[in-house]
Amino acid sequence: MGDTSVVVQSQVQADDEAKIEESSQNGTDQSKAPSFVQYKWWIQMVIYSTFVLSGQAIGTLFGRLYFDKGGNSKWLATLVQNIGFPILIPFLLITSTKTNHEVITEIQKPSFYIVASLYTLLGLFLAGNCMLYTIGLQYLPVTTYSLICASQLGFNALFSFFLNKQKITPYIVNSLVILTISSSLLVLQNDNSEDQSNKKSRKKYIIGFLSTVAASAGYALMLSITQLALQKIFKRESFRLILEMSIYQSLVATLAILVGFFASGEWKTMDKEMDEYKLGKVRYVLNLIGTAISWQVFSVGSIGLIFKVSSLFSNVISILGLPIAPVLAVIFLHDKLTGVKVMSMLLAIWGFVSYIYQHYLDDLKDKAAKNVQVVELSESLSLKEVKHVI
Repeated sequence: MGDTSVVVQSQVQADDEAKIEESSQNGTDQSKAPSFVQYKWWIQMVIYSTFVLSGQAIGTLFGRLYFDKGGNSKWLATLVQNIGFPILIPFLLITSTKTNHEVITEIQKPSFYIVASLYTLLGLFLAGNCMLYTIGLQYLPVTTYSLICASQLGFNALFSFFLNKQKITPYIVNSLVILTISSSLLVLQNDNSEDQSNKKSRKKYIIGFLSTVAASAGYALMLSITQLALQKIFKRESFRLILEMSIYQSLVATLAILVGFFASGEWKTMDKEMDEYKLGKVRYVLNLIGTAISWQVFSVGSIGLIFKVSSLFSNVISILGLPIAPVLAVIFLHDKLTGVKVMSMLLAIWGFVSYIYQHYLDDLKDKAAKNVQVVELSESLSLKEVKHVI
């Protein structure tokens, strides 16, 4: 009986030693793993941010060019913002259906009806927002339009606080204020396109103003709902999921806009509009294709940032891109470069850096918390070993 007790105690002690060794090894691995994960996270964030900034800036320039050179169809301008989703399908087909982060059982998969309802809701939201943005861009000066679009940061901060439990820190508040001021400065510059032929009536101006405000609020709500869906419904991480969300919500939006496009009868004037386009038929088609591709790139980047960080961060990157469009217009559309545009860009960079610094601090806290957990686990196993020896 005594021999059996000794054998059992020796076996328990051996097991504890193995656990301590495993914990020590895991602690070493974990100290290395966060570094790799952190670098991977930053690389992905840079890529998605580039998608948002480039897609939004190029898409906005193409949209301005469409109306400036003779385009008049609101439904067509809205349609090309969503119809480019087929370019993402090849990436969806070659993307692996399983990843290290995506090991889920059939029970954990969300219901088809829930997912279908979600994509339908987001798609209809997207269609409505795109139409409202198109009306705002057509009826308002670009500078006023950009100013109003900056208000979506405030809407998004409000929705994120209530729906996503977004933590609002002084650095984030500083970022929101600076980015809003950055975009607001654009209204101070003189828009050369605002001649008598392009001035809108007061009624259209009010319609454009209200449409842009509604679109800003709707887009902010849509971002928060997307983040909530990723957290509560899908509960998984993969590039495939980002592509699926972009494709399916764009598909729903495209179908809804097509109904309006044919019901309005604007499709009947496409031939005439193409013939009268100031840059010619080929460039007319290239403009529409470029617009479609640009906004799909923006969509992937936006959802990716929601996935990796938050809806508020995705909106911050979007607002950061507002001053970029006027600067690119200087290069490609030969607009006049003013000191206000330069100051707006510098403030935008400042606000962006402030937000990034907050995430840097959060990363340091997370890393410190993980190290504390490893130390506590090692100490707990060491105490068990001492008790068995006693």
